[in-house]
Amino acid sequence: MGWADGHPCERPLHLVWVDAFLIARTPATNADFAAYANATGAPPPPFWLDPAFADPRQPVVGLAWAEAVAFAEWSGARLPTEAEWEKAARGGLASARYPWGEARPAATFDRPPRVGETPQNPLGLADLSGVCHEWCADWFDEGYYAESPGRNPRGAASGTRRVSRGGAWRHADPWSTVGHRSSLPPHLRYSDYGVRFARDAQ
Repeated sequence: MGWADGHPCERPLHLVWVDAFLIARTPATNADFAAYANATGAPPPPFWLDPAFADPRQPVVGLAWAEAVAFAEWSGARLPTEAEWEKAARGGLASARYPWGEARPAATFDRPPRVGETPQNPLGLADLSGVCHEWCADWFDEGYYAESPGRNPRGAASGTRRVSRGGAWRHADPWSTVGHRSSLPPHLRYSDYGVRFARDAQ
């Protein structure tokens, strides 16, 4: 876990164990959120009516962290921990720069692409970079990797920002490395923040 040549918060490169879990192949979509909103009366995110963000197959974006948690729980799921996200994203390629290998795609975007249209990793997971930041369960701590437990790390005990992972369409370079860490205050709603569901293994 981590990136030896990355930002200080992505170091040191270290080994962790995570128990078995399930994770979605793509981020949750606008169609998924529409079903949730229709069932619960949850308000739509701020970009819901913008044509650039309205395709049912685009990832739903603009959710604050607590909204992402509620959406996941209604769906019978939860947010992944940061360690689970990176374990899944690496897909068995322990030292590759990107989830799918070393090659950086040339594409850039002016809106979130439809899910499933970016390169897959060896596990068949898509949209791990280039699409949207994905909320994780953990509080963010710049120095957490230096003291992270070796088994099932769950982030800092408290904080002011929640972890997010994955490169996002809105950046000049959307193709973040697999070890890249990002974070955001949990109340904010950005047009490049989405959610990928996880579940404990049965």
